[in-house]
Amino acid sequence: MPYITTSDGTEIYYTEHGAGRPVLLSHGWPLSSDAWQVELKVFADAGFRVIAHDRRGHGRSSKTYAGNDMDTYASDLATLVETLDLHDLVVVGHSTGGGEVVRYAAQHGAGRVTKVVTAGAVTPIMVKSESNPDGLPIEVFDDIRANVLRDRSQFWKELALPFFGFNREGAAVSHGLIDDFWRQGMLVNLAAAYDCVKAFSETDQSEDLKALDVPILIAQGDDDQIVPIDDAAKKSIELVSDGTLKVYPGASHGIHGDYQQQLDQDILDFIQG
Repeated sequence: MPYITTSDGTEIYYTEHGAGRPVLLSHGWPLSSDAWQVELKVFADAGFRVIAHDRRGHGRSSKTYAGNDMDTYASDLATLVETLDLHDLVVVGHSTGGGEVVRYAAQHGAGRVTKVVTAGAVTPIMVKSESNPDGLPIEVFDDIRANVLRDRSQFWKELALPFFGFNREGAAVSHGLIDDFWRQGMLVNLAAAYDCVKAFSETDQSEDLKALDVPILIAQGDDDQIVPIDDAAKKSIELVSDGTLKVYPGASHGIHGDYQQQLDQDILDFIQG
């Protein structure tokens, strides 16, 4: 299996399909590059070199105790991009991965990144504060941390329901998706899963968004129960200089079903446009 090694000795797993212009995919918490299996094929079939990595602590990457923060995630991504010598690069991030690619593009991507895509991204910042009064109270994230410590296996099964919108009346529930969410979640070591909550909820990326000088597609479902759209995509679009906002009616946080098909086509149209 292919790995790169970061400056602190962390091994980052990645997989790639296809050839052509590079597209780098960054997954959400607590998932792995396996969350992008459909996109790896669809985008490669469309003529792109598609790369997806497992964030440190997640999937097949090193089970890290240190460095589980947005700055290090972006630095790890920079090491991957530099090792593979990627140029004319499109970065795509979901949820926490959206924050990761925005920070990478803003702080490390000059001369390499030409387009950015986020879906259900945690940007600009999730937690409530005096400067962000519309955010979620810190108690929401404290409760997530408590559940990760108490019984993360059960928590992943419970979290999958609002993640994919399966708790909505009339939803077509996929037990396979729930099982796969649990499977990927169980690959994260506990310290990394716990620390990542602070990374995705308390990292202010307003300045990263303002610093982007390339086009960005900001996508989100309007029934996202994990990252509220009013405090995420609708605020992010106001901070970027060259952004397109795409809202998917009724779509959840998790990328699946009709939402996945529509999003993937919109990403391809954006990349090829």
